[in-house]
Amino acid sequence: MQRKQIFKLAFVLILLGLAVYSLYPTLQFGQLQNREQELLTKVSNLTGISHGEIQAAINQGKLLAQIRQQTSGEDSIQALKTSTHLIQLNDKLTVLQERAIRRGLDLQGGTYLVYEVDLPKLMRDISKNPDERLDDIISQTQEQLENEGGDFFVHFQQVFNQRNIRLNRYYGRKGQADDDIIQELKNEALDTVDRTVERLRNRIDQFGVSEPNITKQGSRRIIIELAGVTNIQRAKDIIGKTAVLEFKLVRDPEIVWSILNDIDRVVRAEMRGEEFEEAVMDTQSIADGEQASEEEIDVSELFGEDETQVVQEDTSVLVDQKTFKEKPFTSLLRGVSGRYSEMISVPVQNVRAVQRWLSHPEVQQAIPSDSEFLFGIDSYAYGENEYVSLYLVKSEAELTGNVLKNAQVDISSGAQSFNAGAAVVNMELNSEGTKTFARVTGMNVGKKLAIVLDNRVKSAPNIKSKIPNGNAVIENIGEMEEAQDLALVLRAGALPAPVHIITENTVGPSLGQDSIQKGSLSAVVGLLVVILFMVIYYRAAGLVADIALIMNIIFVLAVMASFHATLTLPGIAGIILTVGMAVDANVLIFERIREELKMGRTIRSSIDNGYDRAFSTILDANITTLITAVVLYQFGTGPIKGFALTLSIGIVASMFTAIVVTRLVFDIVTSKYAIKKLSI
Repeated sequence: MQRKQIFKLAFVLILLGLAVYSLYPTLQFGQLQNREQELLTKVSNLTGISHGEIQAAINQGKLLAQIRQQTSGEDSIQALKTSTHLIQLNDKLTVLQERAIRRGLDLQGGTYLVYEVDLPKLMRDISKNPDERLDDIISQTQEQLENEGGDFFVHFQQVFNQRNIRLNRYYGRKGQADDDIIQELKNEALDTVDRTVERLRNRIDQFGVSEPNITKQGSRRIIIELAGVTNIQRAKDIIGKTAVLEFKLVRDPEIVWSILNDIDRVVRAEMRGEEFEEAVMDTQSIADGEQASEEEIDVSELFGEDETQVVQEDTSVLVDQKTFKEKPFTSLLRGVSGRYSEMISVPVQNVRAVQRWLSHPEVQQAIPSDSEFLFGIDSYAYGENEYVSLYLVKSEAELTGNVLKNAQVDISSGAQSFNAGAAVVNMELNSEGTKTFARVTGMNVGKKLAIVLDNRVKSAPNIKSKIPNGNAVIENIGEMEEAQDLALVLRAGALPAPVHIITENTVGPSLGQDSIQKGSLSAVVGLLVVILFMVIYYRAAGLVADIALIMNIIFVLAVMASFHATLTLPGIAGIILTVGMAVDANVLIFERIREELKMGRTIRSSIDNGYDRAFSTILDANITTLITAVVLYQFGTGPIKGFALTLSIGIVASMFTAIVVTRLVFDIVTSKYAIKKLSI
């Protein structure tokens, strides 16, 4: 075998190995999903909790606590054991899901919703001086839109022109051109849709749906696909709730230490199986993130011998071994320096254990009713570990999101801070919020005010002085992208226009499974027919083409898995089409080789000429098809994109397997063996 052939063979084998490695999580994910369904059904039967509620409780780290509250006796023990395995399996599935091929709504079943932003109401709300004439203009615009279709703003401007009314009467600045005002209104509408998407994402995350698909369609519509969710009414109820934005005061450190002391006494007593201690412990302290004597222990050591059977078998937590015996709960926490120095930090590895203790009935009694622990939304790196912030805040909010008028990203000038050039978020409150905010900030100078979204703390800035004008600045945010995300989240709590459901469909899991079976069957049948035809018509050469065909399908699926693409029914159709097209190149090559052999050329010369002379035809045919697929992907939506994606990947893969792989086989065989007649 020549050195060039060895290099080519090694390259092909490496690619094949990478493809198999990329596909393994998808195969394993499918097997574990069946096991997950069995455990979900078992827990549901023991507790009466629905599958959706169980999944949501797992995502929030509250499943075990919820089971303890709703069950007792032998059912409770069995449910806790099964739930522990379910949580462990869910963690594995979460990791695998990041590397597996996702299944679309048409394959998995679920809920399909289309929301539309109410642009007519938005136009009235943002106008400078709304009156009956504007209402009439908006009504006529809506009527034209329903009758003729098209773009809302085109009709909106036409109605103004028909009535000889300038847009700056209601929008923009005095003397501003109509075209400029229309562009600003379009930008406002797009911003509204972006905020609505963020709001819906917040609700869907709480709903417990894995890999939800939320996309904008046009200038005012939002498509939501919730794979695996078939209770459409419950989905609508949860998604349609207003995002809960709250401003809560962070408790003073002295109160935090006192409550942590009480929690430590409860946890220590629970671990040792003793009665609750009333004696007050010594001064409280949290281990420094860099200086802590880290020790990894099994969860069973933390939750005591009585619960050894209901904890995750191979899960561990990081504790500070210096304080673990006397302060077991505090040993799970850390203190870090820098911008996070004034808050409690929890290693990501410990979050679930901390959540579990905080939901424990005895620990709940140790926390005053006017206070609550909340985790931060974002994690951050410090040293070698990843952390999440933990805050003790007042249970009652000082302000809610309904007082927020606007939030925009800006660059700090440094006039009143040392953060010149850093990204900040400027908040603007309405009149009611301005009065309340002035009172709250005036009475709590030097304290922290937590900005809470759906019970997770987004930011907790210091109150430097009384703020009487309703304008607040959030500093120490980080990068510009983080500031933009924060501003978007804040605005999401005060949506300027309502949204309405215009389409709702439910795809049942039975239909999804039926689609999978029929789609898979069609692909397998198509593959077998093509394989059989090639072997019968081209004999040994056809077998070589079949090997390339199978490799082609493996490469297509591997690329989809690598890019975490979504497989849909149209995508399966694209794969089936690829099966037919994959052998098309070999047919051209084999026919050309036959012609060369009939002309009396040698086998080696016929193979070389067959590949060389068929190459330009193969290239032209595949490039034109690829261009079509790219155009379909660029301008198509939903199913069209799925078809175009798999077709595009299949074309590139078939070019490689048909030209490189098959020729490599012929080169190796003809160079190693003295073949007198080519079976083709």
